[in-house]
Amino acid sequence: METKKLGTSVIILAGFQWLFFMFANTVVIPISIGGAFQLDSIEIVSAIQRSFIFTGVACLLQGLIGHRLALMEGQSGLWWGVILSLAATASTMNIELTTIGGSIAVGIIISGILVTALGVLGIGEVLKKWFTPIVMFVFLLLLANQLITIFLKGMIGLNTGDSIDVKVACFSFTLATLTILIHVKGKGLISSLNLLIGMTVGWVGAALLFPAETTETITTIPILTWFPWGPPAFEWGIVITVVITGLLNTTNTIATLKGAEDVFEKVTTPKQYRASFVLTGLLSTTSGTLGLVPYAPYASSLGFLQSTGIRERAPFFVGSALFILLGMIPPFSAFFSTIPHSVGNTVLFVAYIQLFRSAIRNIEGLTFEPKTIYRIALPALLGLSIMSLPSTVFITIPEIVRPILSNGMLMGILTALFTELLSYIGQNTRRKS
Repeated sequence: METKKLGTSVIILAGFQWLFFMFANTVVIPISIGGAFQLDSIEIVSAIQRSFIFTGVACLLQGLIGHRLALMEGQSGLWWGVILSLAATASTMNIELTTIGGSIAVGIIISGILVTALGVLGIGEVLKKWFTPIVMFVFLLLLANQLITIFLKGMIGLNTGDSIDVKVACFSFTLATLTILIHVKGKGLISSLNLLIGMTVGWVGAALLFPAETTETITTIPILTWFPWGPPAFEWGIVITVVITGLLNTTNTIATLKGAEDVFEKVTTPKQYRASFVLTGLLSTTSGTLGLVPYAPYASSLGFLQSTGIRERAPFFVGSALFILLGMIPPFSAFFSTIPHSVGNTVLFVAYIQLFRSAIRNIEGLTFEPKTIYRIALPALLGLSIMSLPSTVFITIPEIVRPILSNGMLMGILTALFTELLSYIGQNTRRKS
């Protein structure tokens, strides 16, 4: 709950902490998407800046008129994975990359409209009932595993090479230890700003230890480009896959807002679900025309909030406004783009460890009978197993369902929902008999 009053200096510092969190979670997405669609460097830079501005606006809108919570609204990881997967199938499907991109954009627009309509109809209140504590545990566990794996690779240098960079790995784990100690042993404000302190110390340390490390800089002005992935197209297999993805992505909204109840210590209301769905749908529709990965509330914000202990909206609004400014002023973008990847990955690694705490809290108090173990272990271990498989093994799966079946987190959630449905039906049958 927003009960304590923060001083101006604390709000500003915590705002910069939010800014770093938003930046680190956003910058890599348009770069990877641009590469997948073989866009030129100017368009990729433009996409980065549009992502910064649009994400900042999205966060402000959700915080002010949407769910009204300090939760980042960002480009969805589920959407990101599906779009990359579809772009990679261009050669095997014998379809032009621009046709795939245009079909994805059309699917995003359609799904955005559907999600908006579902939000108006109050579907969030219905879907919320499906997200039992076990489903929430599976979702948060798989999300934590997916993100931690990505960040661990960056910490040990695997994002720039095929083998572990021992020097970078030692530096990263030292920085992670320092950041955790600041959070655990620090007092008051020092503990709350552990991520910002870790980022600052790490940035300076990396500059001194690895002066040769360079990162891509942004030096052009924002460019508004309509349908940069390709003109609107109707390759129906792709369109249908994308629309299904958009509907499944609603699980992000449900899981995040339900998980937020524990963090903010208050129940999320039907009005908040409705407003969040409507805004996410409208943002996604717009993102389809601008060549941006569609949006969703970030469940990873829960780990960030638990790491900082600052749940007030004022720093969140400051960070969102600064992120918009970052996208609008090229020198600012250029400065922040020099944050070493190892530092960004390390600090996010520390922040997202807290998601495990959120996952465990959902199953506290459960009696672990054989049936309960199956309900927990089957979806969780299935999702983890699929995540560990190389993407090439799914090449024999039909393209229309490949993005879904190859996504470990999505398959884990769907399996959890299915097992919970079976459990619910079984309980009702026994009551009637």
